[in-house]
Amino acid sequence: MPSSSSSCPVFKTLSPSRLKNLLLALALFCIFYLLLSNYRRAAFLLQDPPVLPPQATPATPTSRRHLLFAVASSSLSFPRRRTYLRLWYSPNSTRAIAFLDRLPDGGEPAPDLPPTVVSEDTSRFPYTFPGGLRSAIRVARVVKEAVDRGEPGVRWYVFGDDDTVFFVDNLVSVLSKYDHTKWYYIGSNSESYEQNIKHSFDMAFGGGGFAISRSLAVALARVLDSCLVRYSHLYGSDARIFSCLAELGVGLTHEPGFHQVDMRGNLFGLLTAHPLSPLVSLHHLDAVDPIFPDMNRTQGWELLFEAVSVDPARVLQQSVCYDRTNLLTISVSWGYAVRVFEGNELLPDLLALQRTFTPWRRGISAGSSHYMFNMREFPKDPCKRPVTFFLHSILSDENGVQSNYEGQIVGHCIRGNTLKNLKKITVFSRKLEHDIEQLASAGAMKSSSLEAEAALMTILELLKSK
Repeated sequence: MPSSSSSCPVFKTLSPSRLKNLLLALALFCIFYLLLSNYRRAAFLLQDPPVLPPQATPATPTSRRHLLFAVASSSLSFPRRRTYLRLWYSPNSTRAIAFLDRLPDGGEPAPDLPPTVVSEDTSRFPYTFPGGLRSAIRVARVVKEAVDRGEPGVRWYVFGDDDTVFFVDNLVSVLSKYDHTKWYYIGSNSESYEQNIKHSFDMAFGGGGFAISRSLAVALARVLDSCLVRYSHLYGSDARIFSCLAELGVGLTHEPGFHQVDMRGNLFGLLTAHPLSPLVSLHHLDAVDPIFPDMNRTQGWELLFEAVSVDPARVLQQSVCYDRTNLLTISVSWGYAVRVFEGNELLPDLLALQRTFTPWRRGISAGSSHYMFNMREFPKDPCKRPVTFFLHSILSDENGVQSNYEGQIVGHCIRGNTLKNLKKITVFSRKLEHDIEQLASAGAMKSSSLEAEAALMTILELLKSK
């Protein structure tokens, strides 16, 4: 019987030398792969970066019509604050709405006042601050109600009280520095150190006013109602807005031209040492004295706004000149007052505010209150004060601006012959135009200040001629 062989598989085993060669080849392959990958990555990084499309910019510069003012008011206060609203509101160029708890008696306001709307009911929101006013919730919701109106062409929503006076052209210049398509919350805190400790150093105080870019306002409006429920323990509307914006990750952008004016009495020290930045707002006008002698409160603010209507950018901007011949120092707060000192006053001393006002909180002595700026005392002896000339009239034509200041006679002080005979000062200047790039830089107003000093040298000639 023939023999048969079975077809069994043959297993080949690798010798140690062949296994070593295979591992070596695999290692070389991995090395070459890594080198090739790194080479391609390095070549990509060395290439010129891709050209990104330019950032979209507004087709037109920001103007007054791009701002919507939402004014917090009430049926009781609105009639009393009409004189303040008329100072800055113009129906032909300013967009503003006053939000009231109910319409005041007499129906619709006059055509030279902002139109009024009644705020929505806020009774469903909790309010637990002891002794506070529930109206804080209604005022906070003005942000949402203003956005929900869907007004066309709004780039900035501006919020303030009915006793807040805005300097609209200056505010337009300030906001023009910022991109309204991005998230911005712009304003300032209180002048009072104690008020900032009580509330927050990083909160825009609502009386001084604040601005929110359209893109941020839309985002805030969507979440505001749910956010208000979480902050029932807070006192005011501005604290609620600040807290809700903090939850969105947005901090305050400080602009020094917003003024809460948490002070009472005589604002002379504040108005004659305003920082070299555009004046944007003033608040609490009912709590301060008339700013011009021999005028009531309303007449004084109307006179200041005559200067504002001629040259808003220059108003309250301080320029200092030195008359070496007569040893005089002249400080001009344009559109308000000119102070003439005998002798050479150091510039840092003139930049500090004189304490002519009293603390916001009643019962606190002036010396025990602290402020957010450099202070110097206001001499009690009138004869140790500079001779002050207040704005009397202002003229403007194609050649420039002429502002006239008349002296205030105080007591029987012994003065030098130059000051004794000086009754009137005339300042010639050119209209100041804000340069947005300069405003956005660190030395924003330096060039403007130098320009003002050159224009104000006319004062020296007037003094020499006396």
